Amino acid sequence: MTEKRTQRRLAAILAADVVGYSRLMEQDEAGTLAALKARRNEVLVPVVAQHNGRIVKVMGDGVLVEFGSAVDAVQCAVELQKGFTKANQGVPEDQRIVLRIGINLGDVIVEGSDLYGDGVNVAARLEGLAEPGGIYISGSVHEQVSGKLALEFEDLGERTLKNIAKPVRIYRAKQQSQQVVEHGPVNAPGRASIAVLPFTNMTNDPDQEFFTDGLTEDIITDLSNVPGFFVIARNSSFAYKGKPADVRQIAQVLGVKYILEGSARRSVQRLRINVQLIDGGEGGTHIWAERFDRDLADIFVVQDEIARRVVEAITGKLTAFPVVERYRPTNLEAYDLCVRARSSLTIDKALNQEKQILLERAIALDPGYCEAHWRLALALWHSWVHWGEPQEQHRNAAIGLAQRAVYLDPNDSGAHRALANILLYERLWDEAELHYETSIRLNPNDADALAVFTDFKTLLGKPQEAVQSGERALRLNPHPPSWYYWNLGFAQVANGQYDDAIFTLRREETYRTLSRRILAAALALCGRVPEAQTEAKLFFTASPHWRISRWVESQPFKNPEDAQIWIDGYRLAGLPE
Repeated sequence: MTEKRTQRRLAAILAADVVGYSRLMEQDEAGTLAALKARRNEVLVPVVAQHNGRIVKVMGDGVLVEFGSAVDAVQCAVELQKGFTKANQGVPEDQRIVLRIGINLGDVIVEGSDLYGDGVNVAARLEGLAEPGGIYISGSVHEQVSGKLALEFEDLGERTLKNIAKPVRIYRAKQQSQQVVEHGPVNAPGRASIAVLPFTNMTNDPDQEFFTDGLTEDIITDLSNVPGFFVIARNSSFAYKGKPADVRQIAQVLGVKYILEGSARRSVQRLRINVQLIDGGEGGTHIWAERFDRDLADIFVVQDEIARRVVEAITGKLTAFPVVERYRPTNLEAYDLCVRARSSLTIDKALNQEKQILLERAIALDPGYCEAHWRLALALWHSWVHWGEPQEQHRNAAIGLAQRAVYLDPNDSGAHRALANILLYERLWDEAELHYETSIRLNPNDADALAVFTDFKTLLGKPQEAVQSGERALRLNPHPPSWYYWNLGFAQVANGQYDDAIFTLRREETYRTLSRRILAAALALCGRVPEAQTEAKLFFTASPHWRISRWVESQPFKNPEDAQIWIDGYRLAGLPE
């Protein structure tokens, strides 16, 4: 008797699911089921048929569709999103049914009417990565549809997908001239919106990258402090470092009108900076350009001048939009050391220890250097919060450094943010809130402050406000470090948005970090216990000394009962007491 041969074929697979399905069902089970049924009958079935697709299966909140053509699959996805958007008109935001879609072209295994294999799995993984209302396609699909549809495709690079052997190149599909932002604008930027791209190091010395990056960061900070300006955060600007710059596309993706770019050459005594301001919304028109050829000692004067000239070029006048004066270090070596220590908040222990050494040297050279004080305070705070280093010594030193930073420069938003972080873990909630709010008032564009404020609001017992703060941070910083998603996922779980939290915490940026613990709780709390236990085991492998009781003791919840949801989630996931 011969063994039946496995049947295979090449197919374009579309995977889609409903964002926040569990939340919708918990809120109104009967209404959600009725709305889903109506969407399937009125939108899904006719649109799939119109584009020659076959519905393979419907799985509660998701659907799998097969196409013989990649072009048909992508066209169908676009029409599905349009149809669901139209159906959501007039529906309260928290009751809307929103899809995310992934499409892959690949080999599939056929069993009866069902399909299996990597061709299907990649589509499902892409769907899981896509933002609400978004469409992600694989490189194989992009090859087939590029130039054949009235769509633009943003190259998101190669990603390693769960249980997929080879990295997959991913593209985001969008209609031409449609602005796409990963997290829709909370406060849509007006005319004075700008992103500062990383300046190019024009020397042959790679060691000067630190200086050039520091120059860019300082200009971002200066512009961020200008009242009425909307300035994209450092992380998202630096996502374009070393890449060919299509300023119109970058402006569109980041949701800003202007792009500032430039280059710098530093020698022993001299500094040459070329800078240009471009209107990204008007065909890439150059608004202003200038070259600064100065003594190296004039670096901070040049930074101030660039900021003022940009403000003047955008607004037509400077007096109505003053550039806030900031403390400038008196020692260039101290400045270099501080620039080397800069990065977004990091939870890498070795790097954190290296930062402490650099910042201690900077303070020794310039005892009045505000930024060096508050960055060292944060580095010490990390050492006892994340790695259990001696608390009393580090806590007292961190408090003293942060208080000193605020004294040295009361207008430095970073100093207030650092002090607020530390006061929170001292259970001084009112004082911490005052400094958080001062930090954001001084610099409304400080995405890091908003992301940290997300964590504070959750611990304060205001998770809905925490989620809003996290979304604002992501609008300013759409390419953030992993901890942004960690904090947002933490807030979403506390707010009962378990599906949203799972989506947030499974993003590639944060998935394999210690945020896995939060993901395990989210999965457990929405009833996906086997998955939760798997994630908990993976977390515990990396943190074998972690215990629920110690975690609860360390977390500064203002209302101790707010910790219970986490205790329940961790216990369900199988983490040790």
